Amino acid sequence: MSIFGAGVVFTIAWWLSFFVVLPIGVQGQWEDESTTPGTEEAAPKHPMLAKKALWATGGATVLTVLTALLVPRLLAQ
Repeated sequence: MSIFGAGVVFTIAWWLSFFVVLPIGVQGQWEDESTTPGTEEAAPKHPMLAKKALWATGGATVLTVLTALLVPRLLAQ
C-alpha cells in the first residue's frame, strides 16, 4: 500500500471510528435539569470530543494496519 493509499484508508477509518464513538457516554442537559439558557435541552453537557478523537485515532490506526496486512494477501489470490 502506498503512503497516499494509507492516508486515504486512515482518513476514512478515522471518520468511521469517530462516528462510532461519538454517542458513547453522552448525557443531555435535560437529564438533570441543567439546561444552559439559549441552548437546546438535548445538547450534550460534556461531549468529551478530545477524548473521543483520541479513541478514533487509535481505532483508525488499527483498521489501517489491518487493511495494509489483509488487502495485499486477498488480492494475491
